[in-house]
Parts: sequence; C-alpha cells; structure tokens
Amino acid sequence: MPVVRLTEIFRQAAESRIVTNAHRVNQGLMPDLALAEGGDFYFVDAAEPEEGVRKLLAIVQERVPKRFGLDPIRDIQVLCPMNRGGLGARSLNIELQNALNPPGEVRIERFGWTYCPGDKVMQVENNYDKEVYNGDLGVVSRIDMEESELTADFEGREVVYGFAELDELVLAYATTIHKSQGSEYPAVVIPLTTQHYPMLQRNLVYTGVTRGKRLVVLVGWRKALAIAVKGARARRRWSKLREWLM
Repeated sequence: MPVVRLTEIFRQAAESRIVTNAHRVNQGLMPDLALAEGGDFYFVDAAEPEEGVRKLLAIVQERVPKRFGLDPIRDIQVLCPMNRGGLGARSLNIELQNALNPPGEVRIERFGWTYCPGDKVMQVENNYDKEVYNGDLGVVSRIDMEESELTADFEGREVVYGFAELDELVLAYATTIHKSQGSEYPAVVIPLTTQHYPMLQRNLVYTGVTRGKRLVVLVGWRKALAIAVKGARARRRWSKLREWLM
C-alpha cells in the first residue's frame, strides 16, 4: 500500500531549535538542551512533582510574559501527557486558574469546574448549532446569573451557553497533548515526569513540541524525556485497513 510521510515542519523558522529538536526527537535522539541566548527551546529541571508545579507556575505567570512579552492566558498553552497526577492537566488547570484568574464573586460551578469571567476554556464536543467544535479555545467574557448563561469569546465570536450546557466546556489553561493535535500556540509549556510513564512516547513528545510557534519549554525530569525519546515511535495499530481496501 502506498504511504506518504510528511517530513517538513512549516510552523517555525527553519533555523529554530524547536524544529531541530523536534527532528531529533522524531529520530529517537535526545534534544539539544544546551542554553542558547535568544533561543526558543528550553528545559527546566524539577526534581520533584511539587517543584515542577512551582516552576511551571512561575514560567507561565512571570518568566515567559516578562521575557517574551506573551499573554499568560491567551498566548501560553500548557500541554500535558495525561490528565491525572499533580502535573496532569486537571490539577494544573486548578493551579493555573488560581494563579492567573482567581475566582471572584461572579462565578458558576458546574460539572466539577468553577468558571469565572476571564477564564480560558475549551469546547470538548462538536456543537454544530453553536458552530463550536471539539478543541476550540475561548475565554469567558461574562456570566449572567439572572439568565443562567455564560458567554465565551472564541476569537472574536461570542457563544452563549446555558448553565446546563457547561458540560461542553472545561478549563483550558492546561490540556492534554492529545487534545492539542492540529492546533498551534505562540508558546507551549510541557511537564514531563515519570508520573506520566504510561504516556511517555516519542510521538507524543514530538506532537507537543511541534505545537509551539515561538517558544517551547519542557519542565521536569530529563530521565522522563529520555524514556519518551527512546520509546516506541507509536503503538502499532491493527486496523485491517489494507484488507478492507483490497
């Protein structure tokens, strides 16, 4: 069966260390982690998960906005190998919300999340009536308690949700790398520890790294990165597609 493999990365400049390190990861090689002045690829060591959380919060809230002039909510996306754990997407969403947009008096709690004006959210299922789709990112623009409605701004287009519809949204300061496929962000921050061992795969790290346009920061254990890079390119799939097409 003929196969086409895409080998060129157009999201970043050709001389970008994001590009060169993405290629290295794809080839099963450790990325170049040497510090480079004015670089766009960094690794921040964190010996323990608690230290990883502290450093990640500082990177998103202070260091990247100050050095690169990026908005911590709209421009920086935390991408996690998985949802579970202290450095998983669910826990980090709560930590990042408290750091970047602490819940105030105007809030609504539904389906395990607290939503406030200014929160970054993601649509998690296709809604053709509202014209929002799985993976779309928005920011809560207002909450109307009298009408029981939340309004989110999706790149300049406002979408209204009844409170009963909020199961279609989740906080999105952090999300999984899997959910980020097909998207791109000015900057991505990726936590990597052995907590994520079940998901430490080469293709997952490659996908996460190539989501960043201007900046990629890895936070965690170099051992975890090495496990992922040396791991299988992808789990083999038995789809029987060849037999069905013959």
